[in-house]
Amino acid sequence: MSKIISVISGDGIGPEIMKATTRVLDALDCGLEYEYVDAGLGALEKHGDLLPAPTLESIRRNTVALKGPLTTPIGMGFRSINVTLREIFDLYANVRPVVSMPGTKMHYENVDIITVRENTEGAYLAADAQLSDDGNTAESKMVITRKGSERVTRYAFELARRAGRSKVTLVHKANILKTVSGLFLDVARDVAKAYPDIACEEMIVDATCMKLVMHPQQFDVIVTTNLFGDIISDLCAGLVGGLGLAPGANIGSDAAIFEAVHGSAPDIAGKKIANPCALLLTSGQMLSHLGMVDRSERLHAAITATIAAADRTTPDLGGSGNTETFTDAIIERI
Repeated sequence: MSKIISVISGDGIGPEIMKATTRVLDALDCGLEYEYVDAGLGALEKHGDLLPAPTLESIRRNTVALKGPLTTPIGMGFRSINVTLREIFDLYANVRPVVSMPGTKMHYENVDIITVRENTEGAYLAADAQLSDDGNTAESKMVITRKGSERVTRYAFELARRAGRSKVTLVHKANILKTVSGLFLDVARDVAKAYPDIACEEMIVDATCMKLVMHPQQFDVIVTTNLFGDIISDLCAGLVGGLGLAPGANIGSDAAIFEAVHGSAPDIAGKKIANPCALLLTSGQMLSHLGMVDRSERLHAAITATIAAADRTTPDLGGSGNTETFTDAIIERI
């Protein structure tokens, strides 16, 4: 039985890495059909809107979307496309796994961390944001809710249980932000009680960053609020070689969007040297979400083996290949 997914190729290198990714998905014989829709700069030029209504309707209908990197124009009053999508579809959990792979420019071995970030509230909600008339003072509220904290923490523990993980770290700043971060921590503690089979530890965010750099192998699953999660997930990507190897899933109750978290890299667009790994890895997340765990594992194994062998890999991985040859090598291993 086939499954239709919405596909947003994206801006810059997006179309190149999306083409590579759909080639690999087809080689895996996933039974996927692609409904291509527009977003980003291309959509603005074509439809006069960064997120046209047909794109939103497609995601609602198909419930799953695969998204390349998008560019939000700077200094023109446009809101972040990614933040808008998360808000519209209530994609409350941002899931960012990182795994060290031989053959990459990793700084550490044996790193295997999943960061689960609350995706819809906190500092990024920018509630009541305003700038004073004289331009000297800016302010906005940080809003944390019991509902938001409960569901993202429960998602992290359920993910840990499904994936056979042994520990969840609750990351907070309740020692200083006693109300907002304190509420998150209190709710997370309550949720943790329902999972006695999974170890739970608490850690202040600045100590977390220090320990991630000193000894990242001590972490398993991290769950935290929006701003802290954004910072920590990028830090974790740096441990294993950068955003080119960092997938990201945005999960809600009624929809899920899987994306490459890196930028659109317009400086190398069209040069056919873009690394498709981030989008390929998030495709693996998508396959697991769709119940195709075996295909997800085959995909990850093929990517890992290709990079380890330095077989036709892209220049950012130290190879002399290009997007197409790298994809060919992965498909051969599949």
